[in-house]
Amino acid sequence: ILTEQAPTHIAVAFDTKEPTHRKKVYPEYKATREAMPEDLAAALPYLDKLCDAMRIPTLRAPGWEADDIIGTLTARAERNGFLTLMVTPDKDYARLVSGSTILCRPAKGGGFDILGANEVLSEWEVGEIGQVVDILGLMGDASDNIPGVPGIGRKTAQKLIADFGSIEELLSRADEVSGKKGESLKEFRDQALLSKRLVTIDRDAPVDVDLEDLVCRGHDEEAVKTLFEELEFKSLAQRLLGEEAARSEGAGKGANATIAEVFHTYVLADTPEKRKTLVNELISKDSVCFDTETTGLDPKTCELVGMSFSWKEHEAWYVPVPAGREEAISILGEFRRFFQHDGIEKIGHNMKFDMLVLKWQGMEVAGPYFDTMIAAYLTAPEGRHGMDALSEELLGYTPVSIHTLIGDDGSMRDVPVEQVKDYAAEDADVTLQLAGIYRARIEESGLEKVFYEVECPLLPVLVDMEYNGIRLAAETLSELAVDLGEQITEHEAAIRRLAGTEFNVNSPKQLGEVLFDTLGLDPNAKRTSKTGQYSTSEQVLSRLAGRHEIVRRILDYRMLTKLKSTYIDMLPGAVFEKTGRIHTNYEQAVTATGRLQSHDPNLQNIPVRTDMGKEIRKAFVAADPDHLILSADYSQIELRIAAELSGDAGLRAAFASGIDIHTATAMKIFDVAEIFVNGDMRRKAKMVNFGILYGISAFGLSERLGIPRFESAELIDAYFSRFSGLKAWQEGVIESAREKGYVETLTGRRRYLRDIDSRNKTIRNAAERNAINTPIQGTAADMIKLAMTKVFSRMNELNLESRMLLQVHDELVFDMLKSERDLLRETVEEGMRTALPMSVPIVVEMGEGENWLDAH
Repeated sequence: ILTEQAPTHIAVAFDTKEPTHRKKVYPEYKATREAMPEDLAAALPYLDKLCDAMRIPTLRAPGWEADDIIGTLTARAERNGFLTLMVTPDKDYARLVSGSTILCRPAKGGGFDILGANEVLSEWEVGEIGQVVDILGLMGDASDNIPGVPGIGRKTAQKLIADFGSIEELLSRADEVSGKKGESLKEFRDQALLSKRLVTIDRDAPVDVDLEDLVCRGHDEEAVKTLFEELEFKSLAQRLLGEEAARSEGAGKGANATIAEVFHTYVLADTPEKRKTLVNELISKDSVCFDTETTGLDPKTCELVGMSFSWKEHEAWYVPVPAGREEAISILGEFRRFFQHDGIEKIGHNMKFDMLVLKWQGMEVAGPYFDTMIAAYLTAPEGRHGMDALSEELLGYTPVSIHTLIGDDGSMRDVPVEQVKDYAAEDADVTLQLAGIYRARIEESGLEKVFYEVECPLLPVLVDMEYNGIRLAAETLSELAVDLGEQITEHEAAIRRLAGTEFNVNSPKQLGEVLFDTLGLDPNAKRTSKTGQYSTSEQVLSRLAGRHEIVRRILDYRMLTKLKSTYIDMLPGAVFEKTGRIHTNYEQAVTATGRLQSHDPNLQNIPVRTDMGKEIRKAFVAADPDHLILSADYSQIELRIAAELSGDAGLRAAFASGIDIHTATAMKIFDVAEIFVNGDMRRKAKMVNFGILYGISAFGLSERLGIPRFESAELIDAYFSRFSGLKAWQEGVIESAREKGYVETLTGRRRYLRDIDSRNKTIRNAAERNAINTPIQGTAADMIKLAMTKVFSRMNELNLESRMLLQVHDELVFDMLKSERDLLRETVEEGMRTALPMSVPIVVEMGEGENWLDAH
């Protein structure tokens, strides 16, 4: 803003803690907002320090919002002949736009969308700017808990205001609006007027400042330098203080550089001769970075627009690829010698996407691989992992934004090839430079094993699994949908019958009133601080399940409706028409523990604890009559890892004996022989076993088991008295986390725990639970990843036609060719059992059948 807009005056407006005039007229205003995260609250004082160092005035008016401060200042500025820029992503500021007040909305990918009066009128489809307030009043605002008029969204509100001009006129002529909308306008008349009042920005707030107080005065260089050094804002230091000052802070290279300022050589290889020269160069290198440009983000359907390559900083080649599939595949074939050369390291950022794009074009990419996104995730799991952000942070270089090329909905195919060349070649060049930085960081952090042996070798496995997909029997889901619909209707009717009144079962407010006011199920029932309603969460209802049949019915009803909407109704639409299969996506760089995450659709969360949940797995079937589904599952792997990490003699002996671990635990904590362990004892022991891995408290265990807290405390005490080695290990892990700031898995994967010393006990306890669980869950995640790579490689060596399809927590699912049954089972069992050698025995359980349910 300072450099590009060169304002004469500037200010930053903040909200205050004091109740606003909106809160006084409507206590529920913003009541649904979540509490500010502790990390953010701790950072707020730095915003004032930064503004002070930049000599930018900060404005607050107790009892008034930042919106009102800005509204007031823009009104004053208009009267004084100023052109004013309001910089905010908040759509509500559109109502303040005028001929001399402009909205600057931060855009995706950088820069700003500039909205003047014409743009606002067009975007909101109104004739006058002031009508934006009327639309907002009608539609309400969920983020601010402004109710609006039920049943009226933005499109309807725009049409109504276009027809009637204002809320007041609309309400006075509500009889002219037919149907439910008209009835709603009459019923919620006062609510509509209140909502308009709440969304109206006050332009005469008591802001005690003169415009002359807001004159730009330039930054305090010493204060900025000191603060930036403390915050390690290296890229910002380069931009604001200049290269020399930034260098004195130890900032990286490329001070605020862009493609226009850094010498580079980007070559367009758009002829057969140039491509031949490029291929000959590529196959002579030990390591090359490559990137693809496509028409979309779905590897199954997008077209390949081009490929870029780089092996030396500030140098890269770009190969355009035409739209015709045959010609595109022909050009791609010219690069087969490079892509399938297993002696050349391939570097990329989010390589799985590029490898999948090429796979759908018939091209395999051989390793070894170096993925800078994965490297960024491993070295800073909670940081940003996008290439542009990493470039600015580590290289002091701002890459060309894709938004500048294609906007929000354009296609790379339509951009002139010279522009695409610079953009694409720069991507490969920047990624190559990032790889150089991350090689050192991986080594410095001791992450070589998890990066080079766990994560990068997994890339071709995931590419193959996503490409293969899994077959879905839609007719099975259709039958389930009918059955579920009948059960849902039956439960809903039973709930109303048991309540003795008609009410909306899906309304938490009405449900809470029925359970706690009408039926009196819990005299101590608590209302939530946000809504003032009774809590009817699953945790609350589970605790009350034994008190009344209606609660059990509600839990079943919720479970069934979720199954229907989340899976049974959704899964058929996820089938890719060309293959008749579901192709889920796996993400490596998301979870803190290293677990893979599945999405579009998520096949890892299909419930298996309920009969109906299990039935969904019946719809996932083998490829054809010559195949079966094979499921291979680690048995109690997290408990085995806990035994390995802790060295607890009791746990290790139990696993070595082969006895059921939960029975063995029950024998220990109840001090009985195996013959006397009954089902209830084993159930409690199982809950304790797994609860201990997550640092469960006596309160948490009592909630899960439905027993008094003193009894759950006795169970935990008995457990640790019998397995004292595990307790000592947990205490040691927490102490180590406090000293180092992180915990590690057996492979060296790290999870940083900034809250381990938090003064807030709740937050600190959560960090301690993560410290205990992460080495166990993270090691389990690494183990199955290693197993996937080992099994996949062995299957390829044996030229098996069977395919790995899914990874779900501790389970692998395969399409097994019947004639390969014995060889595949042996390969899978061996690969999983020996993936991460441990002294505690590892057990792999396998099953097979025509569908996933039968195999599990």
